[in-house]
Amino acid sequence: MDPGITIKKQAAPLRQQVLKALRRAIVSGRLAPKQRLTERALIEMLGVSRTVIREALRQIEAEGLIEIIPNKGPVVRALSPAEAKDLYRIRAVLEGLAARLFAENASASMVDNLDTALEAVVLAYGGDGGEEALEAKTRFYDLLYEGGESETLASMLGTVQARVWRWRAVGLTHPKRAASRLRESVKNLRLMTAAIRAKDGAAAEKIARAEVSKAAEEVMRLIAAEHASN
Repeated sequence: MDPGITIKKQAAPLRQQVLKALRRAIVSGRLAPKQRLTERALIEMLGVSRTVIREALRQIEAEGLIEIIPNKGPVVRALSPAEAKDLYRIRAVLEGLAARLFAENASASMVDNLDTALEAVVLAYGGDGGEEALEAKTRFYDLLYEGGESETLASMLGTVQARVWRWRAVGLTHPKRAASRLRESVKNLRLMTAAIRAKDGAAAEKIARAEVSKAAEEVMRLIAAEHASN
């Protein structure tokens, strides 16, 4: 196993750095679906202790990125179209509620921060995309969830988001992704943030749900195209 995973020793807790490195490797495909993850290989690769590796593996298992196979150990979970469809349905409902709560509860400074995060998404879309765009969009949604001031909802969305990451990566990095979809996404997010700034919770919720539905359609289109070419 040599997917080229590395971490830089930073001020952030080591466990968080390892988690981020493993998530990136899975989302990007450097750790391939059904690939076995051995503790020894990960320890040598990342240069951290067995305890840190085990904690990270437990976390990404909870996020649905890996599964434990009897007599084999942890392996990267393969993506299922049925799972994607289900996740996006759940995400649409929860994210719509998050947008409504943000509009109703967020302070002006929080709305400003959301606008700033959106501009970072636009900038990332204009570049090479890929990992930078994935991180920028994840940051935008993290702020959206925090602004609703509901710890329960934020926790539920955090779990869904962790599993949606890989599907979002498909939509943002696939060679056959539609450029028009990226423009549509930016347009929808601008409309949503405008509704939030106007404190129109109903409109923000409606737009958020519509954006998730469009994202799901694009992911399912790309999956169908891959299956047709195989």
